[in-house]
Amino acid sequence: MASMERYTLGHHPSVLRTHSWRTVENSAAYLSPYLLAGCRVLDVGSGPGTITTDIAQRVFPGDVFGLDASESVTQQATQRAAGLGVDNAHFLAGSAYELPFEDNSFDIVHAHQVLQHLGDPVAALREMRRVTKPGGIVAARDVVYGSASWYPLLPGLDEWMRVYQELARSGGGEPNGGRFLKAWALEAGFAEVRASASVWGFSEPDEREWWGGAWAERASSSNWGPDAISQGIATETQIQQIADAWTAWVADPAGWYAMPHGEILAVA
Repeated sequence: MASMERYTLGHHPSVLRTHSWRTVENSAAYLSPYLLAGCRVLDVGSGPGTITTDIAQRVFPGDVFGLDASESVTQQATQRAAGLGVDNAHFLAGSAYELPFEDNSFDIVHAHQVLQHLGDPVAALREMRRVTKPGGIVAARDVVYGSASWYPLLPGLDEWMRVYQELARSGGGEPNGGRFLKAWALEAGFAEVRASASVWGFSEPDEREWWGGAWAERASSSNWGPDAISQGIATETQIQQIADAWTAWVADPAGWYAMPHGEILAVA
């Protein structure tokens, strides 16, 4: 399955813009009590690096490494960290299946919204365990797309959910990865796995514009729509209906969206 992987969302500016909203507080609160000064941390799938730099500020003077498959994205993350004066955050390109670190290198290995995109998440978790010190923590958080809920009940958003899930699976991923995290960790050989859940919610005008506006742009301007069309998952008309539905959702004062996540703390 790993050989057929394709990152469903890509790295369009509309994707990186939403990813740049993420912090420890809104995306890794379950891990926050363990981010102690001096910890050495690896953030797998670090993207634009906002969570990574937040972690680095919390564990200073401990070193934090952000790893992402995209070289250009790691360069952007490096620039962001430098602009914030976060000197203990370091970024490099690489694969979650072949982490470029020695065994027992980190106190914490973290992955946010990563395992859902991988064709072999169990293999990735084993690799994360390899580079974690005995007694250290592998932490992961992933969405359960199929359990998302919204209002108003626009047909175009139902279509968006269908297309998203089919396209994600065609790329080798599991869009409901959050519900599998504990099972994946146990299969990877972790004996102690603590599981929890949390929810993103968007309702205020700026939240609706940020989330729905980004999805309207992704559907119409990124590779997401053309990929769905080229694979026969959607037509041009359906992709336009999805973009229009998100635009309508943003404009509706009653607009509301909830996105549940699974979380794990697996002890190495």
